[in-house]
Amino acid sequence: MSIDAALLRYYRAVEDAFPALPPDADALAIRERFSKVARAYAGERDDAVTAENIQLDLEGRTLAARIYKPKEARGPLPLIVYFHGGGWVVGDIDTHDGLVARLSRDSQCAVASVDYRLAPEHPFPAPCEDALDALLWLAEHRSRLGFATDRLAVGGDSAGAHLAVVAARGANERVAGIVGLQLLLYPVMRRQFESPSCIANANGPGLTNDEMKWYWIQFLSGETPQAHDVRAFPLSEPFERTPAPAIVVAAAYDPLYDDAVELERFLQANGGRVELIDARDMTHGFGRMHSQSDAALGWLRKIGERTGELLRAAR
Repeated sequence: MSIDAALLRYYRAVEDAFPALPPDADALAIRERFSKVARAYAGERDDAVTAENIQLDLEGRTLAARIYKPKEARGPLPLIVYFHGGGWVVGDIDTHDGLVARLSRDSQCAVASVDYRLAPEHPFPAPCEDALDALLWLAEHRSRLGFATDRLAVGGDSAGAHLAVVAARGANERVAGIVGLQLLLYPVMRRQFESPSCIANANGPGLTNDEMKWYWIQFLSGETPQAHDVRAFPLSEPFERTPAPAIVVAAAYDPLYDDAVELERFLQANGGRVELIDARDMTHGFGRMHSQSDAALGWLRKIGERTGELLRAAR
């Protein structure tokens, strides 16, 4: 199996339309380029869902969020709290709008996409604190917002999956079982760059080893976490309580492929139930590229449908 041909055409088109930035480009320039690429190739938002912008009034700050609902769904919907990827540095609810809309449609669940603070302006632990506090706020306000009060999931892609793992763990340590499912797309879990998948896929496409090193530097550019701090390094300490069931999505041509596999094993070793979806022809970030690749769309549909099935089955 090789990388999906449509994805490769997408990467070539991006290279032609958006020249690479110089090596010393700062976070603002990288963030702007990421957003421009996302806008150029996003396609139309799925018209089977509605989207509403809200604000989360947290202690000392207000975060933006966008709530997606499938138009044909009836009754109080399960809620998925979602954190976008982008190395804790780039991305927002707009760059991931299409991905989250498809997730809402295919899962037949409501999805709240959260615009957490970004590094390096707000380095660790700010994104982690935002993720946990946003999850708890949305859990507390489920009834007022019209969502089911017994069906809560947390999800994310890449660095957003890192935040989802951190938030799910923190929430369930406070209120046992409040999070019933984790959806973790091509997660970043470890600050290491020598695994077989990192070496094999060091130069991308989708993500390179050097880019991942830079993202970690930005994320940890403020307070230096201890080696056992699970907010920064989620696999560093066993769980105090059984982790929420999880869907872990791995992309075969991704430096972080081994992170996904190691997360699966870690959750299982701590008593968690895990399903691994191995996207064998995909690269890192393929969920945002579903408008450019039928294969990526197929994987995203499978992920969404299975998420809906498991979330409705959760008790």
